[in-house]
Formats: sequence, structure tokens, C-alpha cells
Amino acid sequence: MKRLAPVACALLAFSMLPAASAKPAHPARGAHDWAKTITETSEGGFRMGNPDAKVRIVEYGSLTCPHCRHLAETAMGPIVSDYVRTGKASFEFRTMALNELDVAAILLARCSGPSHFFPLAEKLYATQPEWLNRIQALPDKELQRIGGLPSAQEFLELAKAARLLPLGAANGVPESKAKACITSDAGADKLQQMHDAAMAAGIQGTPTILVNDNVVAANDWETLEPYLKDAGG
Repeated sequence: MKRLAPVACALLAFSMLPAASAKPAHPARGAHDWAKTITETSEGGFRMGNPDAKVRIVEYGSLTCPHCRHLAETAMGPIVSDYVRTGKASFEFRTMALNELDVAAILLARCSGPSHFFPLAEKLYATQPEWLNRIQALPDKELQRIGGLPSAQEFLELAKAARLLPLGAANGVPESKAKACITSDAGADKLQQMHDAAMAAGIQGTPTILVNDNVVAANDWETLEPYLKDAGG
């Protein structure tokens, strides 16, 4: 995983973006709630919703990306309540790790499998400014020390410095389990494979949104919804 951008450089451009979170509505009584159907896809992403939905939404995203956070906080509520729950659309999140801290956060979010991924990713986005700032506040000497460790230990030390382990524990991932996930060579290798596959597919940054396999120029709910309507959602 040393092929990813160094965390000290990748986080320098971090900036706060406004948050506008909407809580997903509950389905009508008796209706099937497709938002409870969450599976891992062959590409390694986690998909929520009807696998045969007419509208297929795929996001290539990063948990350290502030623009991904903005998209999640403006769009996930209406995507789930208006499209996924009813079966009109499915939503798949494919992680594209941008740096070593990103790897640690993604491995933590993926730790308990598909059904727990989206709630923990939501918590990580909600607290993103806090844990990113903790890393940015580290002295250069400490960042260099961490960067010189073997990959698995580097991911764990970054997770500790960002205080991701208590966040995971508060959301269903005990510390011992979180440490095992974050230091898993198999888990890190999978993220590298997903990163390489995204690059090979022409994905150049995060967030990148696909609607029915077509990249769309969307970065929030206002710009995304017209594409969903055009696709028949």
C-alpha cells in the first residue's frame, strides 16, 4: 500500500464544506424496504437496494475526501428515502483509497461487513474534520516516523493518532477487532486492487458518480437528482 499518496501531503488541501444532512424517511407500512438489502459486489463495493433496480448509482469515494463528505451529507438522505427504499434505484459505494489514513478509515468501516458499512461510514464522514485535524496537527517528525513503519503498523498508528478506534468501538467495532481489520494484509491488498481497478476504468478522482454505468457531473443532491430522473428513477 506504499503506492498511495503520502498522508502528510494528501491532507494538506483539506477544507471544511457545509453540511446539510437529511434523515432517510421510513417506507410505507407493508412496503418492502430495499434499503435493508446490502451486499458486497464482485467489484468489492457495498451495494444498498434492489440489485435489479432500473437506476444503478455507483460512487467511487474516499473517507478522507471533504467533497465526498459533502456529497454524502447532501445526497444520501434523499437517495435512500426517495429511490433506494422503494426499489427504484440501487446505490453502491466503491472505496478508492487516496492515502494511508484513508486506508485505515476504510478498513475500519468495512470491518463488520456490508450491513454495518454504511452506518459507520456516515459516522466517519460526520466526524471527518475532527480526525483529519488530529493528523494534520502532528509534528512533521512524528508523521515521518509513522510513515517509515511497515504498512500495517503505519495504518494502525494513524488510526490511533486520529482516534478512530474509540469511534469504531462506539459504533459496534470492538478495539481488538478494529486493530485486526486495520492491520490485515488481505484487507489492504483488496483496497489496492480496488484502487487499481478504478484507475484502469478511468476514474481520476473522488467523488466520481456513475448512473447506469455513465459518469455524471454531480457532486451534491441538486446536481445528481436530474440524472436519476432522466434514468427513469
